[in-house]
Amino acid sequence: MSKVSQMSASEAAVTTKSVNTIEDLIAATRDRSAHHIVVRGSLSNTPSIRLAPGQSLRGDGDAAAITFAAGTDGLQLSSDNRIHNIRLNASVEKRAIFNDTSVETLGRIELRSVTTTGCVQILVRDKVRGGHVDVNGLDIIAADARGEKERPHGYGVYVVNGAFTLWNMQQDTSAVVSADLVGLSAGRDGAPVRGSGIFVSGGGDKAGRLNVRRLETDAVYSDGGIAPGTADQITGGVFTVYGAYVDVVRNRGPVVTYGVNDMVLDNWGVVDRWTAEGKITSYGPSGIGFVNFGIVHELKVSAPIETFGQGARGFNVYTGTVNLAEFDRVITHADGAVGIQISQPIGRLVVHRGIETFGGTGPSLVKGVVVSLSAIGLSIKPGGSVREIEISGGIKTNGAGVAPIEQHGAIESLRVTGGFGAAGGGFDKI
Repeated sequence: MSKVSQMSASEAAVTTKSVNTIEDLIAATRDRSAHHIVVRGSLSNTPSIRLAPGQSLRGDGDAAAITFAAGTDGLQLSSDNRIHNIRLNASVEKRAIFNDTSVETLGRIELRSVTTTGCVQILVRDKVRGGHVDVNGLDIIAADARGEKERPHGYGVYVVNGAFTLWNMQQDTSAVVSADLVGLSAGRDGAPVRGSGIFVSGGGDKAGRLNVRRLETDAVYSDGGIAPGTADQITGGVFTVYGAYVDVVRNRGPVVTYGVNDMVLDNWGVVDRWTAEGKITSYGPSGIGFVNFGIVHELKVSAPIETFGQGARGFNVYTGTVNLAEFDRVITHADGAVGIQISQPIGRLVVHRGIETFGGTGPSLVKGVVVSLSAIGLSIKPGGSVREIEISGGIKTNGAGVAPIEQHGAIESLRVTGGFGAAGGGFDKI
């Protein structure tokens, strides 16, 4: 028994290394016998470091932090790495955490109780063909992903990468990555991350696949910094891109976007259940509250969707479908900002506290093209249809000559309580 205890203590001494200097940290990452690296205190002006396969890095106490040298990327992961309880600071336009794509698999990557400045980017490309990513508690205080030149493309636009990016870029359908992502937050109110906020993607609709069990976010604030007049770029506060198959998306906190073409919630993938518990807010032109190009089986937004920018619609279904879309309230404030616009067949649409728009006619981005729209409350476009609509609290427009509702597609069942209101006139257009 004594011999076993001695062996365990000896093994622990070999596999765990505590470091409090940059030199010790670098040496530990290069020591294959150092399975667990423990950072004590704060290290500044640290060069980029790489964890060997199987190594873990954690902080000892709240003060544990690594600040990387200005203008350099931070911590590179290989495979089967775990990062726990530490703050990692890189320049905002650099990557605080990224991965080595020359290894064959991610293995199991774990991030728990990690805070960063700088982006967190995990790419499945080159030799990497699979693995699993587990996040439980990741707070990205500040980051700027606009410098990443490779971007998903579809529906006439390119998607700017996120402060957090998990992207299976492989084009082979046999390359599959799985993930469980909980407790992700990005930016601060009035100090958003630049680019998208939380970005998960596969390689395409018929390419490498990303299977996500949970994508749960706390507060997300993002500003893509897209130049006014740009029609072929978009971002998302929380964006599930093509090839992403997600069981549950849950937005526990508010999601806010500030810039041009900054969608708040955007789906190109396949999501079983998407629930938003915090308010969904867009301040920029053509920034839609929730836009769908993929498949969502059940969407429930239990706080208001509110947009303030020109052409910034509340809810849009362009392609794909939503079986159930249930909202608390939808409000838009600017010209061209339709409340709810349906361009494809969907199932049931429910609004509990009404739809209201305040704008008139103006430009809005639609599939990479700027078109003129009126701020209609509920718009069923040609090709769009709804099996059942139930709206409590009415549909009201305030812009001159703007109708509460337009219908170019079929509605099987329509129930509106609270009536229709066109404060600026417009019933003649119904």
